[in-house]
Amino acid sequence: MEIKETPDMWALRLTKRLRIPDVKQAAQEYGPIIENAISSAGLTPSGPWLFIAHNLPKTGKIPFDWAICRPVAKPDAYQGAIELVHLEPIIVASVVHQGSMRTLFTQGYAPLVAEIERSRHVFSGESREVYHDWNGPGAAYHRIEIQFGLSR
Repeated sequence: MEIKETPDMWALRLTKRLRIPDVKQAAQEYGPIIENAISSAGLTPSGPWLFIAHNLPKTGKIPFDWAICRPVAKPDAYQGAIELVHLEPIIVASVVHQGSMRTLFTQGYAPLVAEIERSRHVFSGESREVYHDWNGPGAAYHRIEIQFGLSR
C-alpha cells in the first residue's frame, strides 16, 4: 500500500447511479461518448481513464454513485455538453493491480481494504480506479491502480 496525493486534473465526466455489475456496461456506453466529446471540442487527453465511486458497497446488489472521467489538458474555453470538472488532489491509499478483471476484487481491492483497516487511516468514502494499461474486455492482463481516499 502506498499513501500518496493524486494529481490536480481537469476531466470530462459522466455520472450514473448503478451497481457494481453494471459498471462494465456503463463504461462501454459512456467511454465513446466522452471520446467523441474530446475530439469534437478539440481537447487533448492528459491521462488515463478514471472511474470514481462514492461509498462503494461491499456487495453487488447496492447502488452507488459512479463517474467515468477522462483527464484533459485544461482548455482555454469549453462549450461541450459533457461536464468538465476540476478534480483537486486528494490523499489516497493506493495499490496497482496487475492481472485480469476477474481478480481485481480478490487480489486488488480486498488486500488493500484489509491493509487500510489495519492501519490508522480512515476511509473518506471516495474510491478510484485508474486504468494505466487497459487491454480490452476479456484480456488476461491489465494494470489498474486502485485508490481509496483517506480522511485527514
